[in-house]
Amino acid sequence: MTKHIGIVAVSSEGAALCYRTICLEGAALLGPHDHPEVTLHGFSLGSYQRLIDDDRWDSVGEMMLESAARLVRSGAQLLICPDNTVHQGLDLVRERSPAPWIHIAQEVAGEAQQCGFKRLAILGTRFLMEGPVYRSKLASVGIDHRVPNAEQRARINQIIYDELVCARFLPESRAYFHNVIRDLADDGCDAVALACTEIPLLISAAHSPLPILDSTRILARAALRKAT
Repeated sequence: MTKHIGIVAVSSEGAALCYRTICLEGAALLGPHDHPEVTLHGFSLGSYQRLIDDDRWDSVGEMMLESAARLVRSGAQLLICPDNTVHQGLDLVRERSPAPWIHIAQEVAGEAQQCGFKRLAILGTRFLMEGPVYRSKLASVGIDHRVPNAEQRARINQIIYDELVCARFLPESRAYFHNVIRDLADDGCDAVALACTEIPLLISAAHSPLPILDSTRILARAALRKAT
């Protein structure tokens, strides 16, 4: 028997990539066209963003718990959220969850540790790059990190919110990410965490000067392992 996976969605593109990965890669574990049962619930990205803009991370966590409760009522036995930024809210309420969570940053940190990386470049929303989510998880396994400079963080944030979450993937934005990753490689980073779940739709290993850690697919694969 496999466990029922509940997806707490925030942005449509990140949630869709996570769901698609579970379904397609589940077949390798369970047989052709098979995968664990999956239920998805999502409040609008705008609802989350208003709270994030107001620095109300406790309320972000409460929204995630409400999604979690609805998923558990639908039968979900383990929970994931394919959105890195809102994990700052999850960390405040996780102990009150009605079902266990798989934490995206914890899984990325574990993958980085297994690969032997020593210093990660972190790319994501401005809130994620400047916040505590990855800093704490990487520190717990002895991995250093770097983020882009302030101007680059602002531009990356704009690309995410104006383009990627709206399914716009532009060559000039891909080139911009490439240049930022190259700068971080020059700063001693040996891999880059794509710590916004839409970035892997723009940047692949072929486009990156550094090895990538795809947070969306890492999370989906962790969910598959635990569900099966």
